[in-house]
Amino acid sequence: MTNEEKKCIAQFEIHHTQLLNQAGERVGPLPDFATSYETLLTLYRTMVQTRTFDSKAIALQRTGKMGTYSSSLGQEAVATGIGHAMHFEDVLLPTYREYAAQFQRGVAMSEILRYWGGDERGMAYANQPHDMPITVPIATHVPQCAGIAYAMKLRKEARVAVCVLGDGATSKGDFYEGINLAGAWQLPMVVVVTNNHWAISVPRKVQTHAQTLAQKAIAAGIPGEQVDGNDVIAMRHVMSNAIEKARSGGGPTLVEAMTYRMHDHTTADDASRYRNQSIVDEHKLLDPIDRLRKYLTANHDWDDAKEQRLHDECIAEVETAVNRYLDTPPVPPETMFDHLYETLPDALQSQRDEVELLGKQKKGGGQHG
Repeated sequence: MTNEEKKCIAQFEIHHTQLLNQAGERVGPLPDFATSYETLLTLYRTMVQTRTFDSKAIALQRTGKMGTYSSSLGQEAVATGIGHAMHFEDVLLPTYREYAAQFQRGVAMSEILRYWGGDERGMAYANQPHDMPITVPIATHVPQCAGIAYAMKLRKEARVAVCVLGDGATSKGDFYEGINLAGAWQLPMVVVVTNNHWAISVPRKVQTHAQTLAQKAIAAGIPGEQVDGNDVIAMRHVMSNAIEKARSGGGPTLVEAMTYRMHDHTTADDASRYRNQSIVDEHKLLDPIDRLRKYLTANHDWDDAKEQRLHDECIAEVETAVNRYLDTPPVPPETMFDHLYETLPDALQSQRDEVELLGKQKKGGGQHG
């Protein structure tokens, strides 16, 4: 047996960014945008607005006024930082907890409610023509994001495609294929992994033996970094740097945002069957809204009166959106056939005609089987 000489041919590091700790105290220099009270208030308001919406959406589901819903409780800072860092002409490919980003990008609350209420019109955004609809299949939108980013590059557009997925999605082949394309073609693309520790009932430690999820970027030859996803200032800072690097031709980045899913996976789930409440209680101490509120109170004279006014405003906005959703006339049942084929086959056309006729008979009070 011969002795083999071994030498290191490559080394990699994953850096973690935190600017505010859980007590709302600075642990590092703040970026320029964070010196503006108005900007911090916008970030804070977006998180409070999103949590208010979230609470109401769950109540609608529980009372039978909406279908299954995915809560973003505890994860508001991730999507808030993403949405605030993007330009309107960029493209967001969300999963199903990025409401804070969507609201900032012009998507109406009533549209999100329509989607979860089973009305596909909720994904035809009236005021956001660029973004993709909510993605429920896991990681399938990562290659789609690469395709969108490739089109941007071919057209020489100063735009960026931002794809958001959960920790469980990084175990899927679609994820690796998408980031590999991003690296090989140096696309204007940012992939955000929201690490909330759970892929439905599967804990992160069971999914992968990787020390971080950010390091999965190394295999694709792209930068990967980790950020405290409960620190909205750090989240906004890291996302802005990654997006603007991509916009200027610097290539893609993978960002792992560390947070925690405080609610069940969806309203159809019962997380108490598979996770310990004491762990959830520990993560409540890291709440992103509480963290920024503490900073605003200590540094910008935020007080209970301002807090109450903000909550009252958010409640009013949400109630208006809920009423708009509940007042939306249902889509005619025959429209279920309308987006299957350019020209419906005869067999389906006859079925569509039958469904349409039954609907008219029911509307007119006629008899039908």
